[in-house]
Amino acid sequence: MERQSLTLEDVAREAGVSRATVSRVINGVRNVDPAIRDVVREAIERTGYAPNRAARSLVTRRTETIALVISGAGEENEEEGERAGGESGGDPSTAPDRPDGGPQNAFAARVFADPFFGRVVSGVVGYLRPRSMHPVLMVADSEAARRQVTGFLRQGSADGALVVSTHAQDPLPGRLVAEGLPAVCFARPARPVPISYVDLAHREGGRLAAEHLLARGRRRLATVTGPLDLPAGQERLAGFRAALERAGTAYVPIAEGGFTRESGAEAMARLLAEHPGLDGVFVANDLMAQGVCELLRERGRGVPQDVAVVGFDDSSVAVTCRPPLTTVRQPVEEMTAAMARLLQEHVQGSRTEPTSLIFEPELVVRDST
Repeated sequence: MERQSLTLEDVAREAGVSRATVSRVINGVRNVDPAIRDVVREAIERTGYAPNRAARSLVTRRTETIALVISGAGEENEEEGERAGGESGGDPSTAPDRPDGGPQNAFAARVFADPFFGRVVSGVVGYLRPRSMHPVLMVADSEAARRQVTGFLRQGSADGALVVSTHAQDPLPGRLVAEGLPAVCFARPARPVPISYVDLAHREGGRLAAEHLLARGRRRLATVTGPLDLPAGQERLAGFRAALERAGTAYVPIAEGGFTRESGAEAMARLLAEHPGLDGVFVANDLMAQGVCELLRERGRGVPQDVAVVGFDDSSVAVTCRPPLTTVRQPVEEMTAAMARLLQEHVQGSRTEPTSLIFEPELVVRDST
């Protein structure tokens, strides 16, 4: 049977249900038993049935398109009347627009060089594709770009937004809430905003790292943190410190990094200069941990012989790093799939209140400890 000639009746026969049931599943009607919904979706997959999107949009008033927004603060923070990220040390995401698009290009290049964002896309696409839904990638790194995002949503070009924010001062989540636009954030916003989000129990991750280093016999410990204006950076540090305090360690040297390989190396150099005898370090993401391992090799320190290193994320960098990293796994693909599901529930009206979903971290042991 030609794909173009497939009808709802064909799917109904394949699934063993009525045509009306197939129609309800395709149009996202809520009162369908989850088991029957799964059977219908499997039948759609097997038959290759493709709904007429234009006709479906007329019925549902939805586009079946989701905006996946990678957002930085950019330019000035209008809510505060001051420049966003003024303490960020020249982060390109905070620079004003230039005719050649330099800061924006630099922001995008830096973002997409981080394997974390590939995992974000994978999780979102993995959820949307079986449901005949599609993501539109948008980079909101300036005031003009934020206006584009809100305009895109207001005019109905997408049903809602999944927002991955890279800066504590990012005004986009608050703006989406103020305009009544459906949105879900990856990670709790740094400023309180009544918006749904998916996050990790970061403090628990810091605890896992501390207890593992202690179990390896390491006692002169330090940490390279993420940006401490972000909740994730604060929570990972707090969990690490609290576990060491319970073990009798009253002081932990810290150096703040920026979630990049270079910032990890620079932070490690500062720690070694002040604490040359340290024998273990917890690093708040894998890219920085890679920089830490490179710096230690340059200084003649063996990993893990002289200094044990624990990263965070369990990204592809953890496997390719020399040596492979022990790291705290953040299940990014599962988390972003949950974001998409949560947004779909908001769009369909089955969930109306801001909701948080918190995932648990897991320690993955490799050769760096």
